[in-house]
Amino acid sequence: MTSPQPVQSAAQVQAKPIQHTRLSALEIVTRIVLIMFGAVLAGVALEIFLIPNNIIDGGITGISIMTAHLTKWPLGVFLFLFNLPFLIIGYKSIGKTFALSTLLGVITLSVTTSLLHHVEPFTDETLLATVFGGILLGIGVGIVIRTGGTTDGTETVAIMVSKKTPFSVGQMVMFINLFILGSAGLVYGWDNAMFSLIAYFIAFKVMDLTIEGFDESKSIWVISEHYREIGEAIVSRLGRGVTYLNGEGGYSGDTKQVIFTVVTRMEEAKLKSIVTEMDENAFLAVGNIHDVRGGRFKKKDIH
Repeated sequence: MTSPQPVQSAAQVQAKPIQHTRLSALEIVTRIVLIMFGAVLAGVALEIFLIPNNIIDGGITGISIMTAHLTKWPLGVFLFLFNLPFLIIGYKSIGKTFALSTLLGVITLSVTTSLLHHVEPFTDETLLATVFGGILLGIGVGIVIRTGGTTDGTETVAIMVSKKTPFSVGQMVMFINLFILGSAGLVYGWDNAMFSLIAYFIAFKVMDLTIEGFDESKSIWVISEHYREIGEAIVSRLGRGVTYLNGEGGYSGDTKQVIFTVVTRMEEAKLKSIVTEMDENAFLAVGNIHDVRGGRFKKKDIH
């Protein structure tokens, strides 16, 4: 008679350790090229558009620009030195890949600004420099961040401070940058400080678009008594899959059927019209999704 096998606990019954997929040589080269390209764009924005017109960026870059202006030392030196402590912190708290990607971005940005420091500015019109410098800066930094690195240690500072305060990381980044950009008024004058705020806002928005892309997806939640008809219409007329979820009204306690689906931004208006057509009293909630993977979801054009 065989002895019964001991029952294993949940802690004992575990899957094999996840093997992290190593990047291929092509993926590594692509990442290096993209980080360097983005950092070069950011350097061009700083030295060809913004700095010659006394306009600064936020974060460590802004502090480096003002320090270089006051000391007459090369900007690249301060970009590297001021970011170095945050590279070490990033290595310990986030990981080696992030730290190496950031190191590459910072070095490339530092070298680019040094090489372009004596190049004639593209324009002397402050407003034009603000707009086009902000756009180029946003694209460049956005490419670096999307590839897995960064060119500025402000986010690391914000993460550290936010752990000891009631403010979020985003709020801390905004506060730090407003303080830095406001300080530009004491160095360059208040007109240039206001232009710096405009350039920062433009760069922030363009960076956001570069990171998230223009094909942002939408998550859709619909609650209706006619959920089956609406779901079938979404499948047949939009070609999108739907998921039916069981819900319960928090106030009434009634059982609810919830439709969940994901569509592109271009399909949002058409989906809303389908829901309204089927049930004008239906509850509909729309949320932004910056990344969709897996399943059968594919970006496509509306025909």
